[in-house]
Amino acid sequence: MHADDPNKNVEDWVTGDERATGPQLSYLHTLAREAEEEVPEGLTKAQASQMIDRLRQASPRTAQQPRPQTTADGDAPGR
Repeated sequence: MHADDPNKNVEDWVTGDERATGPQLSYLHTLAREAEEEVPEGLTKAQASQMIDRLRQASPRTAQQPRPQTTADGDAPGR
């Protein structure tokens, strides 16, 4: 599987244990606010991705939309 594959298991990310990126945290805070949840401090990239997936599935606004494609670094492909 290619490293930029958004479907790659987060446990397999080389950088999954690094701190979550700014774009991840921004999106996560938006989703968490809509779900009336708190975002824990110190999330890793992998943890943030998993929380984003969970909150997206629970949200009526985003549950049917495809997930925005990002690399394991939290950036859009090609950046």
